[in-house]
Amino acid sequence: MPRFILKHIAKFVLLIIAVSMVTFVLVSISPIDPVQANVGQAAYINMSEAKRAQLAEYWGVNTPLWERYANWIGGFFQGDMGTSLRYNAPVADVIATRFVNSAALMAVAWVVSGVLGFALGVVAGVYRGRLVDRIVKGYCFLLASTPTFWLGLVFLIVFSVWLGWFPFGFSVPIGVSAADVTLADALHHLVLPALTLSVVGVANIALHTREKTIDVMGSEYFRFARARGMGTWAAMRTHGLRNLALPALTLQFAAISEIFGGSVLVEQVFSYPGLGQAAVTAGLGGDVALLAGIAVVSAVFVFGGNLIANLLYGIVDPRIKRGEARG
Repeated sequence: MPRFILKHIAKFVLLIIAVSMVTFVLVSISPIDPVQANVGQAAYINMSEAKRAQLAEYWGVNTPLWERYANWIGGFFQGDMGTSLRYNAPVADVIATRFVNSAALMAVAWVVSGVLGFALGVVAGVYRGRLVDRIVKGYCFLLASTPTFWLGLVFLIVFSVWLGWFPFGFSVPIGVSAADVTLADALHHLVLPALTLSVVGVANIALHTREKTIDVMGSEYFRFARARGMGTWAAMRTHGLRNLALPALTLQFAAISEIFGGSVLVEQVFSYPGLGQAAVTAGLGGDVALLAGIAVVSAVFVFGGNLIANLLYGIVDPRIKRGEARG
């Protein structure tokens, strides 16, 4: 078991380093001129050549890629993630400020989609072939093919424009100081983006749990419990849920990458100030330090979820560990 865990942790560290390297390379070969993107096209045209050269040096445009990456990775291991040129602030401070909003959004969506998907999957599996099963499957197939940003726009039109139940965007009311923002205000702005992200994330866990439920109901121990006179739901509570919960949980941890990817689009649609919106701003502005910092932090969450899923799979099925050991 320790060897199995150390192997996955080593892969995790190598993936994080690879993500930072790929991010630096992609941003460096991007056609976006960071000087022009950050000062504006009109100001750039009217700027003198000396001023352009000064800003290019400040942005590190002419510094070799390997030197910039070496400086950044060295500072990163010392706790310094560089300075964001777009926000004119330390990258760590920008990420810390945006992280709270993104973490709240993704945590709510992760829990709600997991619980709702698990419940719908169990119900659909128990009533296999009936109307409720067809409704759940149709709902899941429809959501699996629905773009997240389109669903967010529909929710804005229905719940914000037509019904007026929720604000149009942002994480706090406009014109209210941070000291005057209450928890109720923050939750009111969080509901609609979290609902959008939750609804989209239901499909995979629901369909997977449905198939597992059907397998459990066809097992010998479940049929034996039914032969002893237990009802379907009583047998499911006693013998079924414990065999469904852990596989569903491992799948939900593996779905963190999908939730994070969806949060980028949701934050853009709802103008929600999180890591996803900051990543888009950094990418359009050629802010390498901020984009690399966000990429590393995001990779920690995504690969961290996959790492937990792999470890749980190893606990559930020891054959996985034996198979990797032989490999």
